[in-house]
Amino acid sequence: MLDDFKNAFQRPNHAHVQLIIINVVVFVVIGLITVIATLTEFGGFADILSKQFSVPSKFEFFLSRPWTIVTYAFAHGGFMHILFNMLALYWFGQLFCEYLGSDKLVALYILGALIGAVFYLLALNFIPYYQNNFPNNLELLGTSAAVDAIVVAAATLLPDYTFYLLLLGPVRIKYIALVTVLLSLLGTIESNAGGNIAHLGGALIGFIYIKQLQAGVNWGGWITVTLDWFKGLFSAKRNVKVTYRKEAPTPKTSGGAGKASQDEIDKILDKISDRGYESLSKEEKEKLFNASKK
Repeated sequence: MLDDFKNAFQRPNHAHVQLIIINVVVFVVIGLITVIATLTEFGGFADILSKQFSVPSKFEFFLSRPWTIVTYAFAHGGFMHILFNMLALYWFGQLFCEYLGSDKLVALYILGALIGAVFYLLALNFIPYYQNNFPNNLELLGTSAAVDAIVVAAATLLPDYTFYLLLLGPVRIKYIALVTVLLSLLGTIESNAGGNIAHLGGALIGFIYIKQLQAGVNWGGWITVTLDWFKGLFSAKRNVKVTYRKEAPTPKTSGGAGKASQDEIDKILDKISDRGYESLSKEEKEKLFNASKK
C-alpha cells in the first residue's frame, strides 16, 4: 500500500492527486489522534491539535496562530466534508493540470486558501451583521475555498467543457461553477456564514487568476518560486565533475538554438508534462520544433 501511495504521489503532472493524498493523510492522522486522546481521557490534546489547523475568527487570536492561514486548507471536520471536497479537487484538478500544469494548480490552491481566509477574517471583524450575530470563537477549517478557486478557474478557462454527472447527465462546468458560487452566496447568512464567505474569496481569486494568466500575468508565480526554493533545500545536491575534454562545436539553427540531443528533448517533454507548454523558454520551444521536423 505504501508503494502504491508513493507511486501515485511521484507521478508527474499529478498535483491534484498529491494534494488529495496530503489531505487524506492529515484527516486520518488527526482522526486517529483524536480517538486515542479521547479514549485515554486526553481530549484536550485533540482540541489543541485541531486548533493548529483552524483559522480563528478574531484577529487577536489569529495573530497567535498565523500559520493557520495555510494549514486550515489541509484539514477537515468530517468524512462527508472531505469526501465532496476531494471529489471536486480530483475532477477539476485533473482538468486544470492537463491544460496548465501541476505548478499552477498548487499555486492556485494556496492562493485560494489565502484569499479565502482573508475574506473570512475581514468579514467577521468588520461587517456589523457578523459582529453582532456570530460568536467570537468561530474557527475556519477545510479546503473548500482552495477547491472552489480551482473549480471556478477551470470553468473560466474552459466554460463549455462537459462533465457527466450522476442522474443529471452531461453538464457544462460553467454551470457547475455558477451553482457552487450561488450556494456559497446564499449561505453567507446561515450558520456556516464564515465558511461560505471563504468559499467566495476562493472563487473570486480563481476567476481573476485565469483572467490574469490569459493577459500574461501569473499571480501564483511567487508561490511556485517559493516552493521550488524549499524543495531545493531538501533535494540532494549533485557533485559536479569538471573535465577538460575538447568537444566539437554544436551546429546552430537559423533561429540561434543548437540542435537538441534526445536527453534534452526528453527533459523538455518532462517540463511540458509538469508545468505546461507555456513554461518553456524560447530556446526550448525552438529546439522542440526543430526536433519535430526530423
